[in-house]
Amino acid sequence: MARIVMKFGGTSVADMDRIKKVAARVKAEVDAGNEVAVVVSAMAGVTNQLIDLTRSAARLYDLREYDAVVSSGENVTAGLLALVLQDLGVAARSWQGWQIPVLTDASHGSARIEGIETEELARRLTSGEVAVVAGFQGLEPQRQRITTLGRGGSDTSAVALAAALQAERCDIFTDVDGVYTSDPRIVSRARKLDKITYEEMLEMASLGAKVLQTRSVEMAMKHGVRVQVRSSFEELPGTLVVDEDEIVEQAIVSGVTYSRDEAKITLRSVPDRPGVAASIFGPLAEAAINVDMIVQNISSKEKTTDLTFTVPRGDVARAIAVLEKHADSINHEALSAEEAVVKVSVIGVGMRSHAGVAQTMFSTLAEKGINIEVIATSEIKISVLIAEEYLELALRSLHSAYGLDKA
Repeated sequence: MARIVMKFGGTSVADMDRIKKVAARVKAEVDAGNEVAVVVSAMAGVTNQLIDLTRSAARLYDLREYDAVVSSGENVTAGLLALVLQDLGVAARSWQGWQIPVLTDASHGSARIEGIETEELARRLTSGEVAVVAGFQGLEPQRQRITTLGRGGSDTSAVALAAALQAERCDIFTDVDGVYTSDPRIVSRARKLDKITYEEMLEMASLGAKVLQTRSVEMAMKHGVRVQVRSSFEELPGTLVVDEDEIVEQAIVSGVTYSRDEAKITLRSVPDRPGVAASIFGPLAEAAINVDMIVQNISSKEKTTDLTFTVPRGDVARAIAVLEKHADSINHEALSAEEAVVKVSVIGVGMRSHAGVAQTMFSTLAEKGINIEVIATSEIKISVLIAEEYLELALRSLHSAYGLDKA
């Protein structure tokens, strides 16, 4: 007998038919002798409807009331699933975030979990009752106000609950059946991974992989929660996200991934003096513009440098406006921006102990005539910026070069 947490997203509970299928899966775990807590999202599309209603009610709305409205979608799903389980003869009740309670800070709209009081919940689980928990929700204890956890909040709720309940694992049910070595829509020979480390999953999530949100992976890694990504629609084993020590034989590279949300900005002939980087990146940080890859080149002109960096595509216009506002302090000769670029990355904890990973990447791209514009590395990741038109060719070529193609 094990204690497990099962999380179902909006597409998994989109209508009553799907909620009944979810209930059947939960009942199967109960019949197998497991203690089960279920975390649910709002039905597909409901949260967006509630956000639109809030915005139509007031242009400058109170975030505390925003949370009260937007969190209500999960209450409906939790209640309906509890009713269906009861109809199947399974002891179950719904729990809202404030009833457990899931204690958070006061950052309404994007609150962070500070603790979960699980004594009563654990007692109910031990007695055989299924807990159906409304995800995405918390309670700010000082003012006794409902909070929401922001994007990917239900995943975060599930992992946090699994940690607090000391569950054996947390199963995240989504519309994909696991984590793949690359995007199977582009790389037809991509294969599903049986296991992946927290660090690798964190890198993939930060690069835009929609399987898990970064916050939930960070929490799982911090508390050692074993997370399994599974399909809501098929009875297939998924991908386990685990500690590095659980994977006996590490692949050098586990995946090849990409991000289209990139734009390149170049400042030419910037004075090569102490403090110039701070004069560029300080104002961008104050404007909440995230800078990713950075490369500095010594210019042909004496005592000047060319500086290239990337920002999200949606922030290009704001970034240019900030830089032009501070043009006098930066003292550059020219500024250019390009949006038709993508970031391609190879990820793997095996890089720590194997040489030549970067060389394989660079030589493979060179053989295909793909020019590298910017390079960035970390302990388990190498990223390059290339022209967007070469994305598919680069992914397929690198996937083959690292021996990731399925047989």
